[in-house]
Amino acid sequence: MATRVLQSSFSGLYRAAHTGRAKGHVTAVIRGLSASNNRNREDSWFKSLFVRKVDPRKDAHSHLLAKKEDNNLYKIQFHNVKPECLEAYNKLCDEVLPSIHAEQNYPCELVGTWNTWYGEQDQAVHLWRYRGGYPALTEVMNKLKNNKDFLEYRKERGKMLLSRRNQLLLEFSFWNEPVPRDGPNIYELRSYQLRPGTMIEWGNYWARAISYRQHNREAVGGFFSQIGDLYMVHHLWAYKDLQSREDTRNAAWQHEGWDEVVYYTVPLIQHMESRIMIPLKASPLQ
Repeated sequence: MATRVLQSSFSGLYRAAHTGRAKGHVTAVIRGLSASNNRNREDSWFKSLFVRKVDPRKDAHSHLLAKKEDNNLYKIQFHNVKPECLEAYNKLCDEVLPSIHAEQNYPCELVGTWNTWYGEQDQAVHLWRYRGGYPALTEVMNKLKNNKDFLEYRKERGKMLLSRRNQLLLEFSFWNEPVPRDGPNIYELRSYQLRPGTMIEWGNYWARAISYRQHNREAVGGFFSQIGDLYMVHHLWAYKDLQSREDTRNAAWQHEGWDEVVYYTVPLIQHMESRIMIPLKASPLQ
């Protein structure tokens, strides 16, 4: 009964739109549909045609996707530097950031620090790890307030920057933890803005896909945002050079299942961006 009502109503709308009597006919159809739904209690059925049902979750996606064996929190910083100041900025970072990394009383580590080579120009990217989660982050921030070298660094840095932003991240349980590596390498940071509500689905597919991208040790780390731009995913890769990147990415298509991962994850993405980055001298990831 409900199907026949909808078919008849939509056919009437189509005819009315082509005979110049759309306005009155649309009103009559809407009234008829409303009355029919009320009489037959079909409102919930009608909504089910258009509303996607999702399985209820018992826990936040951060608990489902993040590593359980540790309590690491990551901070990624994006600094847009005045073009004429980039060399001085890099020199300042190479002088100050290693001292923070080496300080035993600070529960934080410099994972990597880079300049963007291809992508957004005159940009620096820093990745920090806080062992102990949010309490470790708070402890470090409080201690840095009394660190004269850091305060001077921040003052000088402010003169060189056009803008800056950051995000707090967790690492996916199925990715490698970033560890120092020898160079020379180039690094690619691929950033994905996902549609809200799709992080679990993304994680399910990439938990399988990561096995296709380990053969040349190119996988460095995978992260998802907690504070800052939400539903953001960052994948960090290392390659010897741009040709190595091209060859490695093409080789992934030879593995059965990779095409399926790409097919099902692309619709989850609202926006994506790639940066090719060169490590600074102070970066543990070379």
